[in-house]
Amino acid sequence: MIAVDTSALMAILQEEAEAETFLRAMATPDRVLLGAPTAFEFRLVVLRQKGPAFLPAAERLLRLPTIEIVPWTEEHGRIAIEALIRFGGRPARLNYGDCMAYAVAALADCPLLFKGDDFRHTDVIVALD
Repeated sequence: MIAVDTSALMAILQEEAEAETFLRAMATPDRVLLGAPTAFEFRLVVLRQKGPAFLPAAERLLRLPTIEIVPWTEEHGRIAIEALIRFGGRPARLNYGDCMAYAVAALADCPLLFKGDDFRHTDVIVALD
């Protein structure tokens, strides 16, 4: 089981260099956790960066058989705000969306799949090293 951040989904959607690696990582576990707020954030980023024509492709990605949309709970919210307090500054500089993905991974005690280095400056388990 792994959790996934919007950055990894965008890399796949935009066919970036890491896309195949991320797809393989998401195909391996039996469950890929995606917080409901992160699913919304992904759609929002797609809409703003790529336009409405890319939303069907985003929806297909969200319907991969291993992806499980996780409902947001009060416990997720508590963990997310703690993450913002601990990791919102340098060097991690987690933002609102990052903290939501962090909370899903932390509560499930599973690795997080992401693009970039921000999460490497936290205590989250890294999916790809």
